[in-house]
Amino acid sequence: MIHGLSAFPLTPMTESSIDLRAFAGLVERLVAAGVDSMGVLGSTGSYAYLEKAERMRVLREALSHSGAVPIIVGIGALRTRDVLALAKDAEDAGAAGLLLAPVSYQPLKDHEVYTLFESVCTAVRTPICVYDNPGTTHFRFSDELHGRIAALPNIASIKLPRLSDDPVEAAARVAALRAHLPAHVTLGISGDAAAVHGLAAGCDGWYSVTGGLFPGAVQQITRAAGNGDMATAQAMSARLAPLWALYDRFGGIRVTACAAALMGLCAEDCLPRPLLGLRGDDRAQVAEVLEGLGLL
Repeated sequence: MIHGLSAFPLTPMTESSIDLRAFAGLVERLVAAGVDSMGVLGSTGSYAYLEKAERMRVLREALSHSGAVPIIVGIGALRTRDVLALAKDAEDAGAAGLLLAPVSYQPLKDHEVYTLFESVCTAVRTPICVYDNPGTTHFRFSDELHGRIAALPNIASIKLPRLSDDPVEAAARVAALRAHLPAHVTLGISGDAAAVHGLAAGCDGWYSVTGGLFPGAVQQITRAAGNGDMATAQAMSARLAPLWALYDRFGGIRVTACAAALMGLCAEDCLPRPLLGLRGDDRAQVAEVLEGLGLL
C-alpha cells in the first residue's frame, strides 16, 4: 500500500467549519506533483478535532479532486464503535486505505490495541495501515505486538514514528521490526527530519507531512533513495535541516499551517482551536527559513 511518497496535507479550518476550497487546492497540488499516494486526515490533517460528518466531507472532497492518486484516510477515534463506523464509511466512499492509530483517553494495554485492530480487520476489506505515533497516542507498540497485528487480514503497512538521527541505529531499528512482520506488510517512515535514514534502511516509502505542502522537495529525496543514490538523498535532507529545526521548535502542524498561509494557500488562522497559528517573530522566522530554502 505504501511505496514512494505518501503526502499528508493540512486540513485548513475556518472559525466555524472546514475550508474545503483551500483543502481541494492542496489536494490538486499533490496530484499535479505526481505523489504516489495521499494521506488525508492524519495528525497534520487534524482528524482528532473533527466530527464524523466533517471527516466524511473532507474525505469526499479529497476523493473528488485526487484523480488516480490513491487516498489513505485516518479513522482513529476514542471508541471502537466510532472507528468501525468511520472505517465502513471510508470503504464505501472508495478510500484505497485506512490509517488507524490507537487513540485513547485512558492508557491502553497491548491486548486492547490488538482487539481494536482485530475488530476493524473483521469489519472491512480495505487495506489498513497501523499508525504508530506515540507522540500523540502515548501508546508504544512492541515489535511482538506489531507482528501479531500484522498477521491479521487486511493489515498492509505500518507508519513508523521518527527514527534515530544515527543512521546505524535507524537501520537496526528497521531490521529488528522487519523480523517480526509478514513479507507483504510494508514499512513507511514518518518523522521527516530523519526519514532519509529509514529509506536508507529499506523502508518502502515515506509518509510525509512536508510532502503534503512541498511535494517536489520530498519527491526528489524519495526518488534518489529509490534509485540507490543515498548520498544525494542524504544531502538533500541535510539541506532542509533549518525546516526540520522549525518542526522541533514549533511542531510540524503549526509550521505547515504558517507556510501554507504564507504561500496564499489558506487563511492565516487555519488551525482548529485551541491550536494557535504562529505570529510575529515566529512567523517571520518561518518565512525567512522557507525563503532561504527556495520553498516560497
